[in-house]
Amino acid sequence: MQLKFALFVAAALALPSSPCAAQDVADFYKGKQISIIVGFTPGGSSSLYAQALPRHMGRYLPGNPTLIVQHVPGAGGLVAANNVYNTAPRDGTAFAITGRTVAIEPLLGNKNAKFDARQFNWIGTANVEYTTCALWHTAKVKTLQDALSIEAVVGGSGADATEVVFPKAANKLVGTKFKIVLGYPGSTEILLAMERGEVEGFCGIGWTFLKLRKGDWLKDKKINILYQMSLEKHPELPDVPAIIDHAKTPEDRKVFEFLFAPQEMGRPFFAPPGVPAERVRALRDAFARTLRDPQFLADADKMGVEVQHVGGNHIQKLVERIYASPPEVIARAKAVAE
Repeated sequence: MQLKFALFVAAALALPSSPCAAQDVADFYKGKQISIIVGFTPGGSSSLYAQALPRHMGRYLPGNPTLIVQHVPGAGGLVAANNVYNTAPRDGTAFAITGRTVAIEPLLGNKNAKFDARQFNWIGTANVEYTTCALWHTAKVKTLQDALSIEAVVGGSGADATEVVFPKAANKLVGTKFKIVLGYPGSTEILLAMERGEVEGFCGIGWTFLKLRKGDWLKDKKINILYQMSLEKHPELPDVPAIIDHAKTPEDRKVFEFLFAPQEMGRPFFAPPGVPAERVRALRDAFARTLRDPQFLADADKMGVEVQHVGGNHIQKLVERIYASPPEVIARAKAVAE
C-alpha cells in the first residue's frame, strides 16, 4: 500500500513538470530572435544547411521565435566556435554550425581553440558526410597512387580546417605529396580557385555536395576523386579508395580513426555551455522535427543539400568518446596535424 501511494505521489508530482517547463520556454522565446552563427562564408554547405532552418524551425519552438543567419567566417570555423563558447549569450538565443573537425582542435594542441567541445550543448547534425579529396582534371595527379610521387597543390582555409588537417595526415601517414595553400575563407572560394587554376584540388569536400551541387563536374569529368576520408567507404563510391586502408601501420590507422571519428557529426549544430536544460531540449526537439518537415525537405532539395538527422544526445556522447581516446593516439594525431 505504501509503495503504491509513493508511486502515485511521484507520478502526480511529475505530471506538471513537462507542461510548466514548456510554458516557461514558450514565455522566454515569445518575441525573441535566435541567431544561427555559421563559421564560413555564404554559399558553402554549412551556410546552406543553416539558411534552410529559419523558415521552419521557429514553428516547432515554443513561443515561435524568429531565426536569422549570421556568417562569422575564419580559421575553418574556429572563430565561430570560440564566439559561441566565450561570447554568445547562454540563454538559448544563439547556436552555431562549423566544420566537424573543429571539435577536436583543443585535443590537437591548437592554442587558438578556446573551448572544450564537451561543454557545448550539441543540438544535432543535419547530415552524415563522407569527405573526398578531389583534383581538377588538368592536374597531373589523377589517382591516389599518383599522389604518392607527384606534388599536388590543394586549397585550405584555416590551419585547423578539415581540408588542411586531412591532407596533412595523408602526407604523414600514407606518403602523399600534397602542398597546402591557406587563406581561403571557405569552400566556395576554394572551388572557384580550382576553376581558375590557382589550386589543383580540394581535399575536404563532401560527396553529398559534389553529387548534388556539382553534378556537372562529375558528368563532364572535370574532377578526379582520389580517395575518400571516412571510417568506411560510401556505398556509392565502391571503387574510390579509402585513405584509411592505406595507413602504413596499425598505429597509423588508429590515428586516422581518431581524426575521422568526427565525420559522423556531419553538419553539427551546437549551442553554448550553460543554456538551461529545458531550452536545450526544446532546441533539439525543434531541430529534429524541422528536419522531418515536408516543407523544409522541399527547400533542402531545391538548395541541393541532403538531410540525415542525428540527434544531439548521440553527438554529445560521440564527442565525449573522442575526448576519452588513448593519450598516445591523441599525441600522434597532434603530431600529424602540425
